[in-house]
This record gives sequence, C-alpha cells and structure tokens, in this order.
Amino acid sequence: MAKGDPGAATRSKRAAPRTRRAAAAGEPELVQLLTPEGERIETALGPDGTEYRVDFTDEEYRGLYRDLVLVRKLDAEATALQRQGELGLWASLLGQEAAQVGSGRALRTQDMAFPTYREHGVLYCRGIDPIMPLGLFRGVDQGGWDPNEFKFNMYTIVIGAQTLHATGYAMGVAMDGKTGGEDGEAVIAYFGDGATSQGDVNESFVWASVFNAPLVFFCQNNQYAISEPLERQTRVPLYRRAGGFGFPGVRVDGNDVLASYAVTRHALDNARNGQGPSLIEAYTYRMGAHTTSDDPTRYRIASEVEAWQAKDPIARMKAFLTKQKIADESFFTEVDEQARTESVHLRERVLAMPDPQPVSMFDHVYPNGSPELDEQRARFTQYMESFEGSAH
Repeated sequence: MAKGDPGAATRSKRAAPRTRRAAAAGEPELVQLLTPEGERIETALGPDGTEYRVDFTDEEYRGLYRDLVLVRKLDAEATALQRQGELGLWASLLGQEAAQVGSGRALRTQDMAFPTYREHGVLYCRGIDPIMPLGLFRGVDQGGWDPNEFKFNMYTIVIGAQTLHATGYAMGVAMDGKTGGEDGEAVIAYFGDGATSQGDVNESFVWASVFNAPLVFFCQNNQYAISEPLERQTRVPLYRRAGGFGFPGVRVDGNDVLASYAVTRHALDNARNGQGPSLIEAYTYRMGAHTTSDDPTRYRIASEVEAWQAKDPIARMKAFLTKQKIADESFFTEVDEQARTESVHLRERVLAMPDPQPVSMFDHVYPNGSPELDEQRARFTQYMESFEGSAH
C-alpha cells in the first residue's frame, strides 16, 4: 500500500529532476509523473500552477504495481465467469487500473467514497472482499457491504446518481464540523465521461460549490459513454467545466498511477481543510467493452485500441520498476503467481455461492415489514408451491 505524501519533496536518487505540465505534441495537456515508457518525471504542474509530486519508498512503489496486477487479474476472472454463464453481467475496468488504484490509495481512512458499478480497483483498495460485487452480478444477493465500515458506498447502477448521494454526504460532513484540519474528512465521487451529460452530475456541481462541500469529483474519462465518443459529449475538456461552477479542475494522466495518486491526494487534502470541491478528469481508456453485453468493435477501430495499449498502466509501471532497479524478474513472477492464485480462489468461491430461496427477496424490503408485503410474500409462496410435484 502506498503511503507517501505527494506534497513532500521527492527524494528519488535514480531520476533526474524534470517538470512537466503538458503531454507530448498532439496529446492533451495533463498532469503526468510517469511516461508511457516508464520514465519518471519528478514534478508536474497543474493548470493553476500547483506542483504535484510523490515520495514513495521502493516497497511502496512495488506495492502499487502489485495492486495494479491483482486488480486486473481479478477483473479478468470476473469477465471469464460471465462469459461462462456464471455471472449475469460484468463491467470491466480493463485499462483504468491506474486511475482507480492511484485515487483509491490516496484516500485516508476517514474519507468516504461513492462508486459507480466499475470501481473494482477502489473497492479493493478499501479492503473489501472482491467477491462482494460478484454476488450482485451473479444474482444471489444484493451485493451489499457496510458502507460505514469500509467508508465505501455500495455500487450505483443509475448513471450519475451517486454524485448526488456524495454531495449530500459531504454537506453533512461540513455541517458536522468535520473539516478544517489534517484529520478532517473528505468525500470522493466516481463517474464516467458520459455521466457528465446527466442532470444529476451538474446539479451536484451546483450544490457542492455553493455549500463548499468537501468533495472531490473524480471523472474517469475512458473516451466512450458506451458507444458514444467523447466528442459527442463535450466541446471543451471535461475538467474545464469546473470553472463554470466555481471550483478548480485538473486533468491527470489516468494511466499513470503516480500522478493519479498525487492529484487525488492534493484534492482530498484541500477538501478536508475546508477549501471546497474540485474536479479531477482522469484521462484514460476503456480497453474492453462497456459491459459484457457490449461489442466495442461496432463503434471503434482496432488501431485506436492498439495506440492506447501502448500506454498500458501496468506496462509503464513495470518499465519504471525495472529501469530504476526497484524490482527484478523474481518479484514480477511472484506477483503474477499471487494474482493467479487469488483469481482461482475467487472463482472457487463464486461457484460455491448457494442459490437463495426465491421468497427471500421479501426479507429486507422494510425493517419492520408491512401487511402489504406479507400478503405479497404469501401469494408468491403459494405460487411457487404450485409447481411442486408437477411436470412444470
């Protein structure tokens, strides 16, 4: 687990100091601390002149790489389970691991996260058993965990709705006086580029701004709202929208786990210290399908996918560790074996999940029940019993 402070001076003995504000020619301006080739950039400048950097130990760098590999392997196992008929649906995070692990590790224990249905990497970083969302997509439970225990809300399927939940929660944090210092609480809300066209998200921007809510809006711009490309969503970079609502915005290389960490930690610290909301646009790419019911070959070309594969977040982190002699082949082999073992264990646990009794869907609708619900349960039970011993 990475624990370094991106606000502290970087003390790398292996990389020459460099400052970067924009990406290479032809690419969008963004905060980047690790190039696609694995070259370390010591300090990066945000659009407002903020300096971003990280100061990790070698062990913490290796920990980030381990997170990236494990999260991808577990996600790939879930996709395979769906293809084999063991899950009803799955939304893969393939290609977005750095944005999720970087931002997830930037959260402090007291911070609260509100995900969509794709934040498996953030879920992993918050210490939640990765089998939890698979119960939801297998249809054996509601995919629930205790949001207060893990400081991670349950998955939200309705596009953009979680930003309203996060805004209300963050307003409550401020009203409870839990901001204004290093031990203050901050909130982060995850959503995709397509969600920025939803009214819920824009309403959240308004409320968070005028109430100075301690909230970080984290947009994973993976270039497509299902089949709709980014140019059909906006005429300006998404992070610039923040200015119209009265708070800062920044675009980060979402395939760079170091920059994702640094930018998110800075934004969260500003929020917890009472400086209000901000918007992070993590510029990344969905390498796979929107969900397993989607066919991306119908709306994007292979050369585009190949271009983004060259920016793979895991490959660049591995290149960095290798070039700086922070890790060797034995480490990479050990991580791959751990990932394989954990994915096999996850598969075994999914297949062992017991099928629930159909009538159990009535169990937790209301905390104290209701006469109407009791009547529905009785009728449903009678209906199910009508099949017993029949040829149906």
